[in-house]
Amino acid sequence: MDGTLLQRASVEHALALREAAAMVHGLPSLDGHVVEAAGRTDLAIGRDLLLAAGVTADRIDAELGAVAGATVEAFERLCPRDLSNKLAPGVFALLPKLASRPHQYQLSLVTGNLEAVARLKLDRAGIGGYFPPGQGAFGSDSENRDELPAIARSRAALPAWPRERTVVIGDTPRDIACARADGVRVVAVGTGPFGVEALADADAVVSDARALLPVLEDWISAPE
Repeated sequence: MDGTLLQRASVEHALALREAAAMVHGLPSLDGHVVEAAGRTDLAIGRDLLLAAGVTADRIDAELGAVAGATVEAFERLCPRDLSNKLAPGVFALLPKLASRPHQYQLSLVTGNLEAVARLKLDRAGIGGYFPPGQGAFGSDSENRDELPAIARSRAALPAWPRERTVVIGDTPRDIACARADGVRVVAVGTGPFGVEALADADAVVSDARALLPVLEDWISAPE
């Protein structure tokens, strides 16, 4: 989501996660610790931050729910009221085109963000209505990013949305890896922290969302 639908909208999110994890575990701060975040789930990032601060894995496991809840509370306080200026190029035009053809496309949000965090971001960016409740998969569903596409497919239809009709759209090598883990196709967009060269393992790579529709139309067809 961050880097694919939105750009430069994760500062307050990162602050909320650090603040919450430190508070729950009685630490003064986690600001001195740096871990890789791109394409990872919130709780996996939080785990690495806490491990770097000397917190044991058992304590981290015991407080995962508390850290998640505190992160949501902190983000609700820190999140800017308007994120519409953070939409990635082409997203605002692409989403209504896809949503207008439900027999061909079903939009499903797959992100490492905790669900409440992700939905608040998209609501304040003006695109939350394209991703209905009960759909998608989030960092609150699994700490393991590779499990999220299968969770999203299971919620999209019964018994599951078919793999051959599923495309992951992301902006990091981890997005590509999670698609591969579920055996589905993946398009990478170059609007996140990685250039198109670093995303070459995707089935297709585009510069931004404005180039996505022709790729999807070529892959997914259904009678009008």
